[in-house]
Amino acid sequence: MNFELAHIALIGVAYIAALFFVAFATSKGWLPSRWVRHPLIYVLSLGVSLSAWTFYGIVDLAWQYGYGVLAYYLGTGAMFLFAPVALEPLARLAQRYQLTSPADLLVFRYHSREAGTLATLFMLLALLPLIALQIQAVSETLALLSRDSVATLALADSGVTSKNLIAFFYCVLLALFTSMYGATRERRAGLVSAMALESVVKLVALVAVGAYAIYGVFGGFGGLDQWLVQNSDMQQLLYTPIKQGSSHTLLLVFIATAVAMPHIFYLSVAERPAAQTLRTASWGFPLFLLLMALPIFPIMWAGFALDVSEPVQYFALAVPRASGSALLTILAFIGGLSAATGALVMITLALSTMVMNHWLLPGTRWHSEDNMYRQLVWLRRALVAALFLAGFAFYLLLNNRLSLSDLALLAFIASLQFLPGIFAVIHWPRGNRRGFIGGLLAGMLIWAVGLLLPAIFGLSGMTLPGTDVQVPLGMTIWTQITTLSLAANVLLFIGLSVFTRSSSLEQYAADLCSDDTLSQALRLELDVESAADFRVRLAESLGGATANQEVNRALRQLNLPDGERRPYALRQLRNKLEANLSGLLGRVLAGQIIDRHFPFKDSDQPANKDIHLIETRLSRYKNQLTGLAAELNNLRLYHRQMLEELPLAACSLGRDGEILLWNYAMQDLTGIAAGEVIGSKLEYLVEPWRTLLTEFADSADASRFKQQVNLGGNSHWLNLHKTRQKSSRSGRARRDRGDGLMLLLEDITETQILEQELIHSERLASVGRLAAGVAHEVGNPVTGIACLAQNLHFESDSAEVRDTADQILSQTQRISRIVHSLVNYSHSGSQESERAPVDLYACVQEAVQLLSLQRDKTQVTFDNAVPEDLIAPGDNQRLIQVFINLLSNARDASPDGGHIQIDGYVAGGCACVAVTDDGPGISPEHRDRILEPFFTTKEPGEGTGLGLAMVYSIVEEHDGQLELISPANPETGRGAKFIVQLPQAR
Repeated sequence: MNFELAHIALIGVAYIAALFFVAFATSKGWLPSRWVRHPLIYVLSLGVSLSAWTFYGIVDLAWQYGYGVLAYYLGTGAMFLFAPVALEPLARLAQRYQLTSPADLLVFRYHSREAGTLATLFMLLALLPLIALQIQAVSETLALLSRDSVATLALADSGVTSKNLIAFFYCVLLALFTSMYGATRERRAGLVSAMALESVVKLVALVAVGAYAIYGVFGGFGGLDQWLVQNSDMQQLLYTPIKQGSSHTLLLVFIATAVAMPHIFYLSVAERPAAQTLRTASWGFPLFLLLMALPIFPIMWAGFALDVSEPVQYFALAVPRASGSALLTILAFIGGLSAATGALVMITLALSTMVMNHWLLPGTRWHSEDNMYRQLVWLRRALVAALFLAGFAFYLLLNNRLSLSDLALLAFIASLQFLPGIFAVIHWPRGNRRGFIGGLLAGMLIWAVGLLLPAIFGLSGMTLPGTDVQVPLGMTIWTQITTLSLAANVLLFIGLSVFTRSSSLEQYAADLCSDDTLSQALRLELDVESAADFRVRLAESLGGATANQEVNRALRQLNLPDGERRPYALRQLRNKLEANLSGLLGRVLAGQIIDRHFPFKDSDQPANKDIHLIETRLSRYKNQLTGLAAELNNLRLYHRQMLEELPLAACSLGRDGEILLWNYAMQDLTGIAAGEVIGSKLEYLVEPWRTLLTEFADSADASRFKQQVNLGGNSHWLNLHKTRQKSSRSGRARRDRGDGLMLLLEDITETQILEQELIHSERLASVGRLAAGVAHEVGNPVTGIACLAQNLHFESDSAEVRDTADQILSQTQRISRIVHSLVNYSHSGSQESERAPVDLYACVQEAVQLLSLQRDKTQVTFDNAVPEDLIAPGDNQRLIQVFINLLSNARDASPDGGHIQIDGYVAGGCACVAVTDDGPGISPEHRDRILEPFFTTKEPGEGTGLGLAMVYSIVEEHDGQLELISPANPETGRGAKFIVQLPQAR
């Protein structure tokens, strides 16, 4: 069955247009986001690793190596099957530092620009055969469907054939697609969706061909079994290569594909690093590989059973072609085209990023204006086009000398040389850049001499100089070349790493990559003061608009405010910017820009441990800790919780003054949340805490007592204590400075107020004793004066003398009343005494007389309008205290010369006394707190805050109520009225 070449080409263009549409629809948001972000899309996109070789050439490999061909599926699937161990650590690393390629990973791990340059060069050499494979597969399948003779597949002519011309236009079309949907970050989601569709198409096509092979050719599994029995040599082909041991080498070659091939690394590690997604892929992708592997042997057997004349590597297309079904044949062709298209798009995209990030950008001192993103996009597009052109040129250079399986093995063996270096990223911190570069150079040199150059020049061997010894070369001895190259690579890597020292930066990078990342948690001080400094400095390299956009993006990702100044948060911002720029410009250039603009301050002191980073990672790995590590972590959490819930306010400072701990009691005392101050310094605190804590931390005092601060208009008293955490170092450095401070703040406000009240009570008691003494001492002479005045009144006949005597007697009575009132006030009364009828007018009048004695207070007039017959049961002395406190507060609130009105009346069975002043009234925010003990709005030393609390307590003892009306005069908005309501009958 033959087709017109134009028709086949049109079908291919239509399929590529469908990929365009899916990518376009995804980037425009036409597809639901839950579909695009579904883990199944990620699993299917990983199918791009199964290129045209796994659709066509894998059948040829099955014919050569029998069941050994399953090593490809086992090796690739094993990396995902053990994803929690093999891929998740790399995914976390790639997510944290935006490592989008194996070269980025190696540069980061070995802290060497040369490692990235060489890795990019060798990866380019390794993937050129794979690019040529896809082009060769598409061009030869086009020729197979459009020509009568299979002999036309032997394209050894030197001219430019129509097949090559179509292959060239195919590369141009794919270069356009890759440039549109792979060069920008915004459209990469569309690219992933397109790759998922590509995987579905080739899976459906291969399964359909396999189903036809079983049921259309053999009539079912029974017929297949009967044919295998009749053709026992076919079964022998399956086992012989396994016995020869070649399958073990195949397994070794294919196991590195998931992490060494840059296009697979990008999708499996860098693009979707979420742990949950990787866990889905750990079983989903091996299942996908299983479905792709199932049809391989039935297709091979069907091709032999039908005795097709096409090469074995194209049985997947020849079998449906022999069936006479145009639909099945076209489906098989689209499946192969889909496999080649997906691989070419992702390979060229991954390589263009590596070339740009590790060859072009680091070679210059990067500076961009506001159109930096556009510059990068067009640079990447130009590289994509150049790579397609290079791949096409390499395809022409090979001139179809190698089969698809040989081209695939050539590429996979080269990528295997990166496996030792990538393995050491996570699992061997001892490895260094000298070992990696030396091992990689040795392995790639053996690969190039033994496989690549013979493939290019058509060599099968070489004669050693000066001898007649013939050394075989090329794909006939690929197993030996693979073993030799990998052995030399590993031995040099280990030897150089063991016998040479790693630099401090290399060791630091190794600690960053290691699963045990706690040892690298250093806290260095940045040479920036705020987030605004990042914008200003980055603008020198990225341009103002780009710098502003990148800083804003990093702040959003970290949930940090625009005015952030905390050193810890600024270090986070620096790391996030470096990670984001790594994804944009590559690890090398991003590191150069960040290190140049945001260096760490030089210090003669060793770097501190970053407690926050240590605790964050411990909490992340807490479920993976076992044994002693788990017990130590539980002990850490126990002590941490004890410090957090300590009833004393605690604040821990690092040696550089950075706040490491701010417990719950400190939050309650200061009103400052821990998240706002952790990682900052005391200088950034608000007053009064900045001055109080900074001065105390810098002083030599171990404790300070009764430090008074004003919080919310109220006075608070604090005891401050300090302990210095001693350094483990010895000598002068230890004597001069410890590793940090622990500050403890004890709130003694209530104790201080109680002490003041106790002093005040003692003063009142002294006044009472003084009043009693005065009454005793003054009473006798006053009594004598009164007696003499009475005698004078009765013995004299002069009206003037009698009037003078009456005045003397009146003044002595006044003195007696004053002394009597003082004595009564000093007697507090008894809560257990029997209630007796109390004359409320007399109580108010006595309170007025006592307050009138205070000449140094505000002078006001008291109007006692309480009826003289207003009686209520109670304790006379305690009720006098009620009115003294109410009238005293009213006087203090009134202006000089003010008027205080005291009214009395009966309402609801209660005797009511209302005290009204003409002051400013009580503000709404204070009304709910005026009855709290120790709450006062007066200046310090003017009031204790216990007066109204005492009034309320005494009124409540009398089963009464205290009511507040403020403002008392709604028209003027001034004044406060307190109403004491006492039941007249108990």
